[in-house]
Amino acid sequence: MEQRPLGQSPLAVSVFGLGTMTFGAEADEETSAEILDRYVDGGGRFIDTADVYSAGVSEEIIGRWLASYGRRDELVVATKGRFPMSPGAVAGAGRAYLTGAIEASLRRLGLEHVDLYQVHAWDSAVNLDEMLGVLDEFVVAGKARAVGVSNFTGWQLQRAVSRSRELGLTPLASLQPQYNLLGREIESEILPVCIEEGLGVLPWSPLAGGWLTGKYAATERPTGDTRLGDDPTRGIEAYDLRNRPATWAVLDAVGTIASSRKVSMAQVALNWLRDRPAVASVLLGARSVAQLDDNLAALDWSLTAEETEALTRASAPGMPLYPHGFLETYAGVQVWADLGYRVEPPPLGR
Repeated sequence: MEQRPLGQSPLAVSVFGLGTMTFGAEADEETSAEILDRYVDGGGRFIDTADVYSAGVSEEIIGRWLASYGRRDELVVATKGRFPMSPGAVAGAGRAYLTGAIEASLRRLGLEHVDLYQVHAWDSAVNLDEMLGVLDEFVVAGKARAVGVSNFTGWQLQRAVSRSRELGLTPLASLQPQYNLLGREIESEILPVCIEEGLGVLPWSPLAGGWLTGKYAATERPTGDTRLGDDPTRGIEAYDLRNRPATWAVLDAVGTIASSRKVSMAQVALNWLRDRPAVASVLLGARSVAQLDDNLAALDWSLTAEETEALTRASAPGMPLYPHGFLETYAGVQVWADLGYRVEPPPLGR
């Protein structure tokens, strides 16, 4: 499997990483171990988890598997901290909480260090210098080889990168955002920061909670043993939020290519995402070995330039007229057009 550099860090990550939010929830320990075995057998080397995944159970399952695997140095293991481990518990991105969080994660994983430690979201109650300082301390102390963030807005990410540079601290290596053919919002402000500052992007939810597999229909609410079948109101991929004409237009484009290629719609969506600018590793979130096998089969082929263009145009979100459209038209700023946005010229005379 292709290995890509992760930002300015010493790490290289597999182009398809293994996200483990399903471990201990949608996948029991036996299934989770089978998924891990299949992933590394397929050449994968990047395993991503978080302390809040199944309230620590995901890390525990990975820890027991790592102990039996025995080849820790071959793998890149990442985790995250920031959110409370139980309702009402103390949490945050300050020194006290993150210090305890990484120690607890290391115990559950059975490791002396993780390769990548990430702050799971911005914390407006904590001074940014404190957050960046404790991340730097983790690297200096050998508890993490690199550090990153997840779920930051554009201004938050740029401020964190710039302030880390000003203070001479360990630079952020990565951003872990939601990114897929149905969710391209990061392209207007967040992705350009990653490109400009050299951060690796680690997309989560690459199949939009199952939407991009083609399993849902416009005329029937999900039921049965699927992510939305279990809970149609689940998160930002909720059925009523996604069930709109723009979604079905994207799915039609994905389905057309899948049919002509005789591959799954999931493989089409994953192939498009892995070739987006700054993407270092796409995090696969399988709940079964069969799902993982299908996802990994996307490694066996690539989209043509014409297919990529068709998907990019079909899924392009509207660009705000100002400032993005204005700058694209009058200042020759090409970032957004290069990412596939439709640009409507502002009225003349303004």
